Amino acid sequence: MVGNLTERATKLKRIFVEPKLPIELMPLRDLAHNLWWSWHHEAIELFHSIDPGQFEKANYNPLALLDGLGIERAQELLKNADFMARMKSVLEQFQAYMDQKPEKKHPRVAYFCMEYGLHQSLRLYSGGLGVLAGDYLKEVSDRHFPMVAVGLLYRYGYFQQSISLHGEQIHQLEAARFTQLPLLPVRDAHGEWVKIHVTIGQRTVWAKAWLLNVGRVPLYLLDTDIDDNMWEDRGLTHQLYGGDNENRLKQEILLGIGGVRLLQALREKPDLYHLNEGHAAFLGLERLRYYIKTEQFTFEEALEMVRATQLFTTHTPVPAGHDSFTETLLRTYLFDYLYDLDIPWETFVAMGRLTAQDATEPFSMSHFALRTSAEANGVSRLHGEVSRRMFNDLYPDYNYAEIHIGHVTNSVHFDTWISPQWAALYRQAFGKDFDQRQNNPELWAKIYEVPDATIAEIRTVLKKRLLDWVRRALREDLTRRGENPRTIFEITNAIQDGALVIGFARRFATYKRATLLFTNEQRLASIVNNADRPVIFLFAGKAHPADKGGQEYIRAIYNITKKPAFAGKVIFLENYGMEMAKLLVQGVDVWLNTPTRPKEASGTSGMKAVLNGVLNFSVLDGWWVEGYRPGAGWALPEHETYSDPTLQNELDAETIYNLLETEIIPAYFEQNEQGICQKWIGFIKKNIAEIAPHFVMKRMLDDYNTRYYEKLWRRSQHLTKNQYHTLRELVDWKNRVRRAWPSIDLVSLDAPDTYNHSLPLGEPFEARVALNLQTLSSSDIGVEVVFLSRRTETELELVEIHELELVHQKGTIATYSCNFTPQRAGVFEYGFRVFPQHPLLAHRQDFPLVRWL
Repeated sequence: MVGNLTERATKLKRIFVEPKLPIELMPLRDLAHNLWWSWHHEAIELFHSIDPGQFEKANYNPLALLDGLGIERAQELLKNADFMARMKSVLEQFQAYMDQKPEKKHPRVAYFCMEYGLHQSLRLYSGGLGVLAGDYLKEVSDRHFPMVAVGLLYRYGYFQQSISLHGEQIHQLEAARFTQLPLLPVRDAHGEWVKIHVTIGQRTVWAKAWLLNVGRVPLYLLDTDIDDNMWEDRGLTHQLYGGDNENRLKQEILLGIGGVRLLQALREKPDLYHLNEGHAAFLGLERLRYYIKTEQFTFEEALEMVRATQLFTTHTPVPAGHDSFTETLLRTYLFDYLYDLDIPWETFVAMGRLTAQDATEPFSMSHFALRTSAEANGVSRLHGEVSRRMFNDLYPDYNYAEIHIGHVTNSVHFDTWISPQWAALYRQAFGKDFDQRQNNPELWAKIYEVPDATIAEIRTVLKKRLLDWVRRALREDLTRRGENPRTIFEITNAIQDGALVIGFARRFATYKRATLLFTNEQRLASIVNNADRPVIFLFAGKAHPADKGGQEYIRAIYNITKKPAFAGKVIFLENYGMEMAKLLVQGVDVWLNTPTRPKEASGTSGMKAVLNGVLNFSVLDGWWVEGYRPGAGWALPEHETYSDPTLQNELDAETIYNLLETEIIPAYFEQNEQGICQKWIGFIKKNIAEIAPHFVMKRMLDDYNTRYYEKLWRRSQHLTKNQYHTLRELVDWKNRVRRAWPSIDLVSLDAPDTYNHSLPLGEPFEARVALNLQTLSSSDIGVEVVFLSRRTETELELVEIHELELVHQKGTIATYSCNFTPQRAGVFEYGFRVFPQHPLLAHRQDFPLVRWL
């Protein structure tokens, strides 16, 4: 039949039957065009109830579901009074949400990110960075915070994963159908599609703009896959993190430079710019161009203005993880751009290097972002410290503890990751104002008043839902791989609802040590094969196509799952995505995380688990350093015992086995006469009460606003007063100080003779410094003594700093003195340094001139 049809294909004609909903159901399509529905359980359930099977097949995409809705089913829905009533209720909630007016005035922030994890059907993300960005936009929308977001629209996005019969990761790219996504063309006043262009090398590349509504937040996405471009340039937005380093550079030019041009084309005028990772750092370059070309600023004035309104968030804890490009590659794509700006090439390249004159040093996007942003932060308390150490070389005259890089610990969006059962319980138990006060620990403490049986029932329901899904997914995956039907039956039948279920799901980078659990297979086999205390380990995650080490970890774990001792006890679930993540973080009992210290910048999957009463078992790294509470989870030590990775892995594996055998498993299976484990429920209550309120996205947004947005906004408003008069005064002052700095002379320095005499504890340290300031004023500088303690040959720990007071000034000679009593005994190193000071400096590294005396 197929052959006959093929032979006679010339007689066949094509017809397009356009999807059309009854007018009464048309509001469903409007609702589906705003991602608000994706984090409101009533809206999700509304779409799910139309056709549960088709909704799942459509990747939980309501627009694809509605496109496939037949006449018969549509008529059934119209006649279903309950469905129509629920639709009306959801639409009223949505309209009320969109009509709500903001309560407070905040700065309008332009948020730039390479990826956004908003929903599984939108392939705009690869992992934690994107999901964090997506969660942030949702919270910004919920709090009615003024923000506009910018990104790239990927035709294929990140790859879809399947696993071969032998455990190899197979990368599959599937083109998105934009007509079935909640994307709207961005049109100008004349109805024309808004397009911007950037020069990439010798070619002009055009990109059209799409709008994705995330509640109240507009997310604009650039798309180069249009007829205006050559094929090579059309592919620029095909894949997220696809191609080589040259392609990455072109994508980052498009995101940074093109993103700013798009906002200008839309007449958006943000007060501040927030770079979520260094991929978007070239936005600073385009903003420099605007101030130089349009506002007629000097380079120094333009840089001051750009810096004053820009925040850089770094998510990477190791230097190798930061994007960098050779000067040769940069010159190919940006030389003409810089030439047009009259900015010396050497000046630009130096902004991305540690050593300006070193032509072999690559250009770091993170260094450039730091030098064009007044403020910067890491994504956990520990990562903030790691970042200060990592970027200390940019400010060599300061100890790492003095570097201005702060932190805002990542968090998760409550309504996206909470199960409906827990959400209903929290809102009932915590009070009507819970949604507005999600980060208030007093409300979460009310969990202690909830009966143990209620919590146990929710946990049982969610775990059963997970394991039922695991059985079904395994049957489908194993059948597709051609596994023996008997093997499939034995594996799925071995999964017991009453087992302790431990989950490990994340990006398969080697530093996350996914295979650590299998260091001693015999020991692990004895743990999972205890008939009275069954244990199941669920693994999921993708390795980047270029990460052969990560792919090898997947293959190793998959092959372990096929061993008789681990069949149905260790399971690898393929094609990890947001919907699977929800099932896992809501359904497992324990969330396992075993990164190499201190390479976990933050991590957020464990936070999602906390919200759903799941206990964490993790290395004290990233967020868990702040989150861990004894009796509410388990921890491996923060610091390594061995420098040899093999020995450290063996120690960590033994610690995991011991904690499982002696604490975790016995506690889980210790049940009373009603079948409830009061001890375990106690862990869950403490987990919810003491950890959860600190890792909801409301707290993170509040932190960004109070620590950075408001601070930047106030200072930038002051600088722009009187047509930038204050800004120009500050730039003139910096230039004057910079010119005079080398001429400062030390006249005299009187300090204790510490070479020949010790200073008894309790006695004062007195010093007097005289300086010839030449053309500078004493108000231009400060003098301080810095005490440090040497920890190693290369590392100094900051102990204390004391600023010297100006005693008197005669002509150009200024005299300073100090008198204080050290509070610690020990061997210290100290020195005197001079630094510039001005009330409008953002911090010391805003103008990092230092003179050691």
